[in-house]
Amino acid sequence: MNSAAQNAPQRAMLTTLRQRREFLRLASQGRKVAMPGLVLQAAPTLAQKKTGLQPSGQHNTPQQNAPQIRVGFTASKKVGNAVARNRAKRRLRALAADIIGRHGQKGTDYVLIARAQTNERKLADLQKDLCMALSKLSLWRDE
Repeated sequence: MNSAAQNAPQRAMLTTLRQRREFLRLASQGRKVAMPGLVLQAAPTLAQKKTGLQPSGQHNTPQQNAPQIRVGFTASKKVGNAVARNRAKRRLRALAADIIGRHGQKGTDYVLIARAQTNERKLADLQKDLCMALSKLSLWRDE
């Protein structure tokens, strides 16, 4: 392996936000920054109550207790028809896996919102938008 690959930050495992209340929490309590190709919302992950008692057959593992990065994706009808919205979300998923997986803060929830220009922008420009958005929110991690 070359030294550049060894010095690159490891990708964190991303979990997808799926419940509406999680999206609403980030919209109301989180910070956001709008860029030409996307909007990024971020907020700390809510700490779950630790009771010490687990349902039968389930045990706490270090991976379950470790802070994780959760990401949600959304595209409104302003982006276009269903085909355009799905394409925009696919592009945002690829960005999140690459950039947020490497440089995002653990223990933080993110929502990436597609804009009308998401599908027309070059991938390099979208990457710059996401990197700049993370920097503006002081969530860039260089580890």
